[in-house]
Amino acid sequence: MRSALPSSKTADAVALADKLSTLTGFWAIDEKPTGSKDPFALRRAALGVIRSVIEHNLRLPLMATLAFADRQLEPGNSSAAKSEWRGEQVNTANIDLLSFFADRLKVYLRDQGSRHDLIDAVFALGGQDDLLMIVKRVGALSKFLDSEDGRNLLAGVKRATNILKIEEKKDGRSFDGNVNTNILIQGEERELNTAINGASARARQAVAAEDFEGAMRAIAKLRAPVDAFFDRVTVNADDPSFRENRLKLLNRIRAATREVADFSKIEG
Repeated sequence: MRSALPSSKTADAVALADKLSTLTGFWAIDEKPTGSKDPFALRRAALGVIRSVIEHNLRLPLMATLAFADRQLEPGNSSAAKSEWRGEQVNTANIDLLSFFADRLKVYLRDQGSRHDLIDAVFALGGQDDLLMIVKRVGALSKFLDSEDGRNLLAGVKRATNILKIEEKKDGRSFDGNVNTNILIQGEERELNTAINGASARARQAVAAEDFEGAMRAIAKLRAPVDAFFDRVTVNADDPSFRENRLKLLNRIRAATREVADFSKIEG
């Protein structure tokens, strides 16, 4: 039976601070749960933080919070190994602790009936440390993939990604350069390129406004032009310039959908 959450904002804040301080302290001395062993109930502490954040609708950017908790520890952490997070050097232990929270969040959401692969698809974007926003994004992604547009677009994106993987391996290069619009000779190519421009911009704006369902609706506009492209355009054309340009267009599909999630992490 899970324990009850604190019944007041003050009590909740104190409980959150205590759990975060405990977790940060144990990670600082490299005392983490291993396998089935968790003598200090650190998994339970992390799950308690997640429950408080989600059930009380709290905004809690974890990396900034963990960095603050770090500074409250005894001197000695200044020499800790550093890594980059959003362009800043941060304690490597805190990045590892964020991964631990990601694993605990999967447990929490799985118990709520959510799919673990959708969490992976959101975390794969990088820079994700606001638990509430992650949950909202996962919820919007789940709803989108339950729709016909979502399922069909996922199939199209996976097809594009698989083709890219094969051709990138064959050529020993990526196809992440700019599309040459002058040699988009088929209407379906031009329409797809135009659709990507609009969908990417609208999805980016919606994500910035934390309107994740709006971002999914924007990306859904790609479904029809992606389907038409694969129906009528030969990607691996005999002309090498056409082939390269069309592979760059496939890369644009992959990049556009990464505005909302990494579709390569989604099963199905």
